[in-house]
Amino acid sequence: MAKKIEKSIVDYEVVRNEAEEAEQGQSTAQAGPDIQHMHEHIERPEALHGSTYKIKTPLSEHALYVTINDVILNPGTEHEQRRPFEIFINSKNMDHFQWIVALTRIISAVFRKGGDCTFLAEELRSVFDPRGGYFKRGGRFMPSLVAEIGDVIETHLREIGMLEPEGLDEHQKRFIAQKRAEIEGGGPAANTGEGEPGAFPEGSQLCDKCHTKAMVQMDGCLTCLSCGESKCG
Repeated sequence: MAKKIEKSIVDYEVVRNEAEEAEQGQSTAQAGPDIQHMHEHIERPEALHGSTYKIKTPLSEHALYVTINDVILNPGTEHEQRRPFEIFINSKNMDHFQWIVALTRIISAVFRKGGDCTFLAEELRSVFDPRGGYFKRGGRFMPSLVAEIGDVIETHLREIGMLEPEGLDEHQKRFIAQKRAEIEGGGPAANTGEGEPGAFPEGSQLCDKCHTKAMVQMDGCLTCLSCGESKCG
């Protein structure tokens, strides 16, 4: 029933019934302790877990070593997470020292800021060298050294679970392995100058999707032996 208010309202309160109060108390109890998320005010622990990746390019006789250190959040709980905290790049080649130091400081700051940092990989991978890119071992094309650093970051984020694993399912792997064996016919693999395992047949074309020289004519259609991309859909 409506009630007319004839005086000014000076105060109010929300009235809950016992059932609502019991439900709210139960929700609070289920929430448990606070979950720690990545943010810029987290102090650096004395020790961090890290991985080091080697980058060897035809642009330099010296390799680059990319180290990404991770911090463990909520250790020992069901909410345990591994998040990137800092990145270092070292090399005997001092030609790129200035911009590499600047790049690592900016990337580390983005890591520690928290939130979704996966965009870094895509942004770096889209950087093109005006002098042209190069093919890394295995026949994959890299448009620049910065792009390969982005590729390393993406690999690391997949390793710690921030990105979904990329790859083919078991059925696709078996199918491509079978077709590759048929094409190669037991012959030598592509000559990439390294002789490494996993090289693709000689004469393979560059795949627009995974940027690997692995596109071959298969059953009347260009098909990538690396990612499964097909020009016939």
